Amino acid sequence: MFYFLFEYLENQFQLIGASLFQYISFRSSLAFIISLLISIKYGKNLINFLIKKQIGETVRDLGLDGQKKKVGTPTMGGLIIILSTIIPVLLFSNFTNIYIQILLFTTLWMGLIGFIDDYIKIFKKNKDGLKGKFKIIGQVILGLVVGLTLFLHPDVTIKDQVIEQEKSEIILNNLEYKSTLTTIPFVKDNQFDYSFISSYFPGYSDTISLIVFIIVVILIVTSVSNGANLTDGIDGLAAGSSVIITITLGVFAWVSGNIIFSEYLNIMYIPRVGEVVIFISAFIGALIGFLWFNSFPAQVFMGDTGSLTIGGIIAVLAIIVRKELLLPLICGVFLIETLSVIIQVGYFKYTKRTLGVGKRIFLMSPLHHHYQKLGIHESKITVRFWVIGILLAILSLITLKIR
Repeated sequence: MFYFLFEYLENQFQLIGASLFQYISFRSSLAFIISLLISIKYGKNLINFLIKKQIGETVRDLGLDGQKKKVGTPTMGGLIIILSTIIPVLLFSNFTNIYIQILLFTTLWMGLIGFIDDYIKIFKKNKDGLKGKFKIIGQVILGLVVGLTLFLHPDVTIKDQVIEQEKSEIILNNLEYKSTLTTIPFVKDNQFDYSFISSYFPGYSDTISLIVFIIVVILIVTSVSNGANLTDGIDGLAAGSSVIITITLGVFAWVSGNIIFSEYLNIMYIPRVGEVVIFISAFIGALIGFLWFNSFPAQVFMGDTGSLTIGGIIAVLAIIVRKELLLPLICGVFLIETLSVIIQVGYFKYTKRTLGVGKRIFLMSPLHHHYQKLGIHESKITVRFWVIGILLAILSLITLKIR
C-alpha cells in the first residue's frame, strides 16, 4: 500500500524521502518494527479476549512436571503471528509480486486449517481436533497451488550469471527463463533439475516435469508443517526455532534476489525474489513478538493455528528461494522431533508384533518430552534446542561458499 503511494508521490511530486520506499532494506526494517509492535501491543489484547471467552488449552495428563499449571492457558495464539505478519506485508510490500501472493495465500490457508483444528478441540470438546486426513488434504491442496503457480507463472524465472561488468553497469548473457532448477548443498556442481526424468519420456517432458515438481512440493509442505506442529510442545520452542530458521532463509532470499551478491557468491540469481525479504522481516517480527508472551511460563499457546502456519510458510519460503533440499539441515530441529516420533511409533509396533509387548526407545516422544522425563527443565530444553538450531543455521549459510 505505502509502496505504491510513495512511488506515486516520487514520480509525480518528487517528494523528499519518498524514494526510500524503493529500497527493500528500508521497507523490510519498517515491516519488522511494525510487526513487532503489533504483536506485542495487540497480542496482549487478544490474550485477554481469549481468557474472557475461556478459550484455554486442554492438557492431556502425560505425567510431566509443571503440566497441570498449563491447564486453561489461552490457545489459538497463532492468530497473533498471522495478523502481525499480514498487516505489515500489505503496508510495505509490492503485493503484485507473485512470491508475496503465494506467501499470503499460504499464511491464510494454513491458518484456516489450524484454526478449524483448534476450534474443534476447544468448542466441540474433541481433543483429537480436525481428523488427520483432512489436515493432509489441506496440505496437499496448498502443495498443488504452490507447485502449479511456481511452475506455470511467467514471473517465476531464473537468470544466468553475470559475465562482465563495465564501470557500474552489469551485463547479463541471457534473458530470464523458466526452469525447475534447484540447488544441492555441499556439491560442487550444486544445481539439480527436477525435469531430468522427463528425458526418458519424449513428447511428455513438460507434463512429467510438472508432476515431479508438484510431488516434491507436496512432500515438503506436508513434512515441514507437520514437523513444526510436533515441535510445538513446550514454551517457546517452536517460535524460537522458527525465528532462527526464517532468518537463515531470509539471508538466502536476500543474496539470491540481489544480482551483485549472487554473482559474487556464484549462486542462482532469482529475479523479483528480493521482495520476499519484506515478508520474512514481518514474519520474524511476529514470531519474536509472540515469544514475548510464549516464553516460559507461557501466557498463550500458538495452537495448530500457529504451528501449521509456521511450517507451511517455512516450507514455501524454502521452495521459493530454491533451497528446499537444504531443509533437513536448516530445519534440523523439526526433523529430529519428527524422526523421534516415527522411530518411537515404528519400534513400538514392531516389538508389539514380534515380541507381543510394545517397547519404546525414548521415554516419550517427541524428543523434547523425553528430556522432560529425564528431569530437565523445559526452559533449559528450549534454549539448548535453540543453540542447536543456530549451529545448523550457520552450517546452512556456509553452503553459500563451500561446495
